[in-house]
Amino acid sequence: MAKRALTYKDAGVDVTANARWVERIRHAMHETYGPRVISRHNAFAGMFRLDYDEQLFRRNYRQPVLVACADGVGSKLTLAIEMGDLSTVGIDLVAMNVNDMITCGAEPLFFLDYLAVHKIEPEQQLALMESIAAGCRESGCALLGGETAELPDVYKPGDIDLGGFAVGVVELTRALDPERVEPGDVLIGLPSSGIHSNGYTLVRRIITQNRLKLDREYDNLGETLGAAALRPTRIYVRTVGRLLKSYRRKKVISAMAHITGGGLAENLARVIPGDCDAVIERKRWTPPPIFPFLQKHGIARQEMFRVFNMGIGYIFVVRPTFANGVTQRLKRLGETPITLGKVKRGKGKVTLR
Repeated sequence: MAKRALTYKDAGVDVTANARWVERIRHAMHETYGPRVISRHNAFAGMFRLDYDEQLFRRNYRQPVLVACADGVGSKLTLAIEMGDLSTVGIDLVAMNVNDMITCGAEPLFFLDYLAVHKIEPEQQLALMESIAAGCRESGCALLGGETAELPDVYKPGDIDLGGFAVGVVELTRALDPERVEPGDVLIGLPSSGIHSNGYTLVRRIITQNRLKLDREYDNLGETLGAAALRPTRIYVRTVGRLLKSYRRKKVISAMAHITGGGLAENLARVIPGDCDAVIERKRWTPPPIFPFLQKHGIARQEMFRVFNMGIGYIFVVRPTFANGVTQRLKRLGETPITLGKVKRGKGKVTLR
């Protein structure tokens, strides 16, 4: 008797389930579409108009420059899987990309995701896709497409891998160049929502080493440890975009920095030229409770500042004449800006004192 021919499903991949999955996430994607998306059902790639009718939208670019980013959320995803809550890490994924992009002065246009799993579990993974769409809506960019790969030979049951890719545009004459930074420029920071999406290998080690409970509300946190750890990364797109639009002619912002892995010093140093130093006054702000909590459980203070954002998620380097005006505009946008310090002559270093 002849053996039954093998199918793809026998090997661990259900093509029919994948097709149903694509249909289920289509609605979340369409909710992020604006007038520049050219929507074509079942197309092999997404289409986006870089420019559009000036009579209708008055937004044409004269010298458009494309800006692109790729990033993930690191082992924060592992923590989310362990907690059985994928409802926020999609926001983190979008945030890590678009927050980097806007430091160039760019407008995010569209986003694509890459999701790899052992097996498609629609109910679990739909929450993840919906959170990606939520991040895109908050960023004003379209979730234009992506890839869901079912790879039982690569990933164990329950494993998920996640990556994101964003494309934006900036007018050439409006693109920020860190070489414009000068002595006297003022550093203005925006608060983070917490840990954001960096340093989670260390966070998870602290949780394991101290046998901490994610569902327990510890003293001084004001919430469960799990809630504090999974709080999504702040998306700064709207604030930064509105601030830049309010200074269309004057270049009052010398540079901007997204504070991610490496902390304040390493990330701010990326926009400080070699003939300048940046000095941050540590006493100007109080870090959110999660940071002293982690430090108390076994991380040295110096290491905390080397790894985490410590409560500052984004920094503007501003011409001194306009520092007060920028601060007031940020307050009107609902922000709580913090004057962190200044730029002085030096050798490209960042000092926290």
